[in-house]
Amino acid sequence: MELRGKLLDVSGLKVSFYTYRGVIKALDGVEMWMDSGERLGVVGETGCGKSVTSLAVMRLIEQPGEIQAGRVIFNGKSLLELPEEGMNRVRGGEMSMIFQEPRSALNPVMKVGFQIGEAIAKAKKISIKKTYPEAKEMLRLVGLDPDRVLNSYPHELSGGMSQRVMIGMGLATHPKLLIADEPTSALDVTIQAQILELLDELARKMGNAVLLITHDMGVVAEFCDKVMVMYAGHSVEYASTVRLFEKPMHPYTGGLLLAVPRVGRTDELKAIKGTVPDLVDPPPGCRFHPRCPHVMELCRTSKPPLIQVEPGHYVACYLYGDKKEVREDV
Repeated sequence: MELRGKLLDVSGLKVSFYTYRGVIKALDGVEMWMDSGERLGVVGETGCGKSVTSLAVMRLIEQPGEIQAGRVIFNGKSLLELPEEGMNRVRGGEMSMIFQEPRSALNPVMKVGFQIGEAIAKAKKISIKKTYPEAKEMLRLVGLDPDRVLNSYPHELSGGMSQRVMIGMGLATHPKLLIADEPTSALDVTIQAQILELLDELARKMGNAVLLITHDMGVVAEFCDKVMVMYAGHSVEYASTVRLFEKPMHPYTGGLLLAVPRVGRTDELKAIKGTVPDLVDPPPGCRFHPRCPHVMELCRTSKPPLIQVEPGHYVACYLYGDKKEVREDV
């Protein structure tokens, strides 16, 4: 078994949700990988499966959802094969998550100090009382007044303060991987910049790898080393951030970048034609083919595999099918 990432390797990940409308095929063969200390950005339109991917990696998919297939290797462990007790040790210890809505992620009836202490206590198997010095230090590191915030309830904090608490809680156990699911989308623009700067500073200081889920290409350009582009539950492109912005290869990635406003740009922004497919009844073959300006007959019937077109640059598109051999481990 060849691993493409030293810390995390996700291959062939499939997740479905069973609803009254039918089976929603949310993920259909997601591929991504990363090394220790790296920052990987996962980008795509709303509903493409970014958050579902992060929840599947942490094995937090609940009914009516189900992980149907795939491989998730993290720090040498096959997470989809771990017993629940082993997975509980990974969550919050080796792997942590910052959620999109900090106020809904924090327990409204427990003080902040207890909640941070609980995370540390679970990872280190010590009493919560013994964790308060570490909890105070984490609050200080994220720029909050420890004496005030430790004894506050979540409703007494602003949105920016709540997200700082979540970052402190996520990093308190010194995880090898921190998953940040759109950590700034619920905040105003000025606070967004502060939170991203804080996350960047602390991750560098502690040496954490960060999996950043976002729809903001500007955030990816500033924060991430590599990018995985998703469309309708598929991984369609994977490359270094610099290379992806210099030379996007998948038609969807090119469409995303054309829709990004830039300083000094005077031409009209171009939208991707068509609509996102219904994942209860997705189109056969490449899920992007109904919207693709370069569609070929093969695209309508066969799903393109993820291939390496140039060193470190992968794309799932038949426009490049004759460039390199398909990777056997994908």
